[in-house]
Amino acid sequence: MKEDLIKYFESFISPNRVKLINDILPKRTRYVTIVLEDINQPHNASAILRTCEGLGIQDIHIIENQNKFKPSHEIALGTEQWLNIYKYNQKENNTLHAIHYLKENGYRIIATSSNITGKTLDKFNLFHGRAAFVFGSELNGISNEIKGAADEFLKIPMFGFAESYNISVSAAIVLHHVSWKLRRSKINWKISDDELNDIRLNWLKSSIKKPELIEKHFLQNIFQKKI
Repeated sequence: MKEDLIKYFESFISPNRVKLINDILPKRTRYVTIVLEDINQPHNASAILRTCEGLGIQDIHIIENQNKFKPSHEIALGTEQWLNIYKYNQKENNTLHAIHYLKENGYRIIATSSNITGKTLDKFNLFHGRAAFVFGSELNGISNEIKGAADEFLKIPMFGFAESYNISVSAAIVLHHVSWKLRRSKINWKISDDELNDIRLNWLKSSIKKPELIEKHFLQNIFQKKI
């Protein structure tokens, strides 16, 4: 039924949009993901979403302990509609909840920090498995929970007086390097066909006004055919 629903939705949008969706989908990856813990600057949050979308990184994990994640639409430019955004804000300790979910799904927790000794970006090994890169709040950085659960620590080399980069810049540097390296490797970084169809369906819905009414009409037709 999912494939039939996809074809039905495709009939409501232009062939050019369908082609664009089908061209972009195979380039998406879940082999690497990003985790944002208590980000409180809207422009940073927005810039990171835009970077992830542009680099084909499909999933973003948002931890909200003290701060709500509030991206600026003027900076993100609607890129959030093409991403899968997971928010952790219902538990007493949302960081631990996120860590548990990611590890259950086979991710290494890679903590990024300028204050902790770790591997430099050029030495990071993608072949060791899926990786979730964690970036902490602008003021305090990553939490002690992240530090305690981290499988590895990562640093971006610095060559000036500044001790660290802005968080959105740090994320862009790490993700661009990792994405570039991943796509030139022999790692199977692509998303499964079934998962791609889920994403395709969501993208089609984002391309249409009142998609819930169109889906309702489709389901009614299916029901009537069964009678």
